[in-house]
Amino acid sequence: QVQLVESGGGLVQPGGSLRLSCAASRITLSTFVMGWYRQAPGNQRELVVSITPRGNIEYGASVKGRFTISKDNDKNTLYLQMNSLKPEDTAVYYCNARRIWDAVGSWGQGTQVTVSS
Repeated sequence: QVQLVESGGGLVQPGGSLRLSCAASRITLSTFVMGWYRQAPGNQRELVVSITPRGNIEYGASVKGRFTISKDNDKNTLYLQMNSLKPEDTAVYYCNARRIWDAVGSWGQGTQVTVSS
């Protein structure tokens, strides 16, 4: 059973930065499509950014240029560096791991990010 544990969320002022981490166990990070998704109250869960085993990256339009995905295969950990945060970035952020042929994959429990002054 895949286990994904997110951390690093919190309250930050507009324009600030946060780095989220997703510690994965029982999988080899380099063989999965890894992604960050977010869900704000009343909204559907949406893609923030994903990275394939080959390193192809897809960013959601609203975060391109501000957020950066990275991973440490030795630590089996996925990261999301979020800069220039805006109030509309407020959401629960989820880590996802899936095989290339799997449309759903596995989810972490989520971490809350709140951008507010």
